[in-house]
Parts: sequence; C-alpha cells; structure tokens
Amino acid sequence: MVASAGSPPDDPAQVVILIADGARADTFAAAIEGGRLPALAALRDEGGLHTVTSTFPSVTGPAYAPFLLGRFPGDVGLPGLRWFDRSRQAVRKPGHARSYVGAEMGLIDSDLDRSSPTIFELATPSIGALSVIRRGLSRKNRVGSGAAFIARTGLTHFRGNVRGWLAIDRMISEEVSERVRAERPRFTFAALTGIDKTSHSEGHESALVAEALTIVDETVARIRADAERDGRWEKMHLWVTSDHGHSPVHAHEDVARLMESSNRKVLAHPWALSAKADVAVMVSGNAMAHVYVELERRTKPGWSALVSKWHDLMMDLESRDSVDVILLPRANGECEVRARRRGSAIVKRDGDRYTYSHRSGNPLGVEEFTNASAEEAHARTYESDYPDGVVQIAHLADCERSGDIILSAARNWDFRARYEPIPHASSHGALHREHMCVPLLVSRPASRTPLRTIDTMPSALTALGVTIPSQVKGINFV
Repeated sequence: MVASAGSPPDDPAQVVILIADGARADTFAAAIEGGRLPALAALRDEGGLHTVTSTFPSVTGPAYAPFLLGRFPGDVGLPGLRWFDRSRQAVRKPGHARSYVGAEMGLIDSDLDRSSPTIFELATPSIGALSVIRRGLSRKNRVGSGAAFIARTGLTHFRGNVRGWLAIDRMISEEVSERVRAERPRFTFAALTGIDKTSHSEGHESALVAEALTIVDETVARIRADAERDGRWEKMHLWVTSDHGHSPVHAHEDVARLMESSNRKVLAHPWALSAKADVAVMVSGNAMAHVYVELERRTKPGWSALVSKWHDLMMDLESRDSVDVILLPRANGECEVRARRRGSAIVKRDGDRYTYSHRSGNPLGVEEFTNASAEEAHARTYESDYPDGVVQIAHLADCERSGDIILSAARNWDFRARYEPIPHASSHGALHREHMCVPLLVSRPASRTPLRTIDTMPSALTALGVTIPSQVKGINFV
C-alpha cells in the first residue's frame, strides 16, 4: 500500500465520477430517503440531487459517450450496443455486424469519431474502471482489465451468477478508492455494474439491487473519508450518476425470430456472419432495436427510398404489442415518428434547433414546437413519457450507422428472447421515462440545473481548468 501524504496547496482539482450503472432516478432517491445510504445522503444535503435525462439508446456503452466524449452517441458513430456497418469500412468481417457484447467490446474506441477527444485524453492522469470507452486511458490506469479479470467477468455473466457481480463491484470499489487516495488522478471514472446486473436478473426493486446500492454508498464514504483526512476534499468534485434506468419485463418478442417467420434471411447476433441476409436486426438493452433492410446498399438510403417496398414490414412491426414507438429516419435531418393508435409526427433537426410537428397524430404526447433550442426542447418534453425524446430521436436518426427502422419497446416487453444467460426480468434501452431519467448527485451546489448526462463532461473539464472542445455539447453546471 502506498503511503498517503497531504496535498500541497498547488495541487490540481480532482473529479471523481461514479456510475451506478442501471440506477433509476426514483429508486436512487427513495433509497437515500429511506436512510440506507448515509454517504450519498450527505452529498445530497451538501451539494444536490438532480434528475437528468440519459440518451437514446439508453444502454451501457452508447450511454457512456455523453460522460466521456460530451456528445450524443449517434453523433460519434455509436448507434447501439449492436449495429450493422453498411459502409463495410469499420466492420470488414463477413456479415459486417458489430456487437460490443463479448470479444468486440475492445473495438469500440476505434469505432468512435476520431476527431472527438475523450476526457481521458484531455485530463491526465486519469483512471477508468469498467469503462467500455477507454481511448486515451493507459493500460496501467484501466481498473478491471487483463485476461484473468475478463475470464472472471465472462464466467460470471454466462453462468448467470448474479451475486458474483456484487463481488466484482466490491473489488472495483476497493481498488478505485485506494488508487484515488494514493495516486490522486485528476479524473476518475468508475462504473459499478451490480445494480444493472441484479436488476436484469431479479428486477429493479429486488433486495440485491438494494445491496448493490450500498456498495456505491460505501465507495463514496471511503473516497470522501480519504480526501478529508488528506486535505483534498475541498478541491474534489465527487459525482454519482447512472447511464440508464430499468423497467419490468413480462414478455419477450424476439424480433429476429419474427423476421425469420416471414421467410426472410436474418442477420442477428450471435449468428451474424451471413453474407446473404435480407434483413439485419440489432438489439440493445434489450428494449430497443435497429432494423436494416436492403443490406447491399453502402449508405443509409432514408425511409423515402424504402417505403414502397418495406411499408408492409413497417406496418407489421407497428401492429405488434411489443412495439411502442417506430422511428423512420429520412433525409435532411428529419425522422418520422409513429405509434399504433397515436398516429405519426415529424422530428426535425437543423443544427442545434429542433422541431416537433404533428402529422396524423401525436405519438410522443407533447405539443408541437418549432425551431426550439436543445434546452427548450428538453423543457417541452421533460414531463412526458418520453423526456428529451425529440432531441434524442433527432441525433440517433441522423447517425449513418443507425437502422432504417428503429424500434422502442412497449412497457413490459423487450426484443430478445434467445441467447441470454438468464431471462431478463427487467430491461432498458427504450425512450420510456423509467429508462431515460437517471440521478445526478453532486458534492457541491450546481451553478445551474443540470439537464442531461451530456452536461457532466463540460462540467468536469471546467472543474479541472481544461478547455472544452468545440464538439462538446451540454451545459456547464460547475
């Protein structure tokens, strides 16, 4: 163990972001109110607890992009946990499909927009634990890596060993806490995944989820106690947030199997090497999915070029009880939004201005608006079942790697029935409020109300005295 020394007066500030992966905003707040999380309660009382919106898809991996690149995942080439590469440039293997579940997780850094720096590249030295995005993070500063650790997590996952994830959280907590104390990195990003893993298996309201939350609380308590003892607390920003929420799943609609039942050749993981498929189905979370058609095309054609041939397929999907919202990306920054019995509308993005116009109905359940800023669009949609839905839809639909048809699941449903180590009792990835609203707990009062997880990166850079790159979105709350 490295001895701890007092901080000299000219030491830079420290920012520590803990990701309580999968924590829903209301569950997190209720646990603090219930008195079971004293360290988190102390942060709330001294700094503040906010409810902010995550990103679509609300899935680990894509939903880390706001924290680490300060951008929406679609804008940096990360449309989902799984996606199909029309260009054949990023994914050259047969099938041209990417999945960050398993061996290809290490390829996520090379798939991201190279012109957009990560916070690991901007704030050095940094430490990252269980971060799917690691570009700019040296190997020695990656907590939870190496062959032995990968083997352990793989066995834990595929055996469905839910308690094993809590043991991994405790190990990560101990190492991160010790390295923050001993090495004093400027920036630390640590994901504790137990809440998500136990939610999938046992449900988000289970006792195991409550136990996973106590590990987050214990991590905060130790990092703070060390910083106070060493005289570093006044220079430290300690934030706890989440990448997505959760909601119960009672039925699974396997979209890939549904396509196969119509005599289509389907490309879907884990069997995603076919070069003769008609349709590709890429599921994330598992409550959202990208559907790609006419796979021989090398660029995304836009729905207007596809509607004559694929209208019946779209209508079949819209009729399913499992499907809540269908997105049909079009040209010129437009996307048609459809929902059974609620009609259709158009989302349009022009730079950083957003428009939502009713067409044959109001699928998102919000009033029309025109040429709104990102902040205005957030305010107009926040109280709906699809908080920040217009902005999130606009950015994902614009991504060249997104599907031709994008599905957001109905409540109580998800889109994958096969190949999971354990049946999912709870899921995420969709546009629903339970998936999109996450906590943001800060150790000091915010100078303005945070709105989105994308606000954390510019705020962290400001706290560290680092210039914010021009590509970064979000508002600074420090």
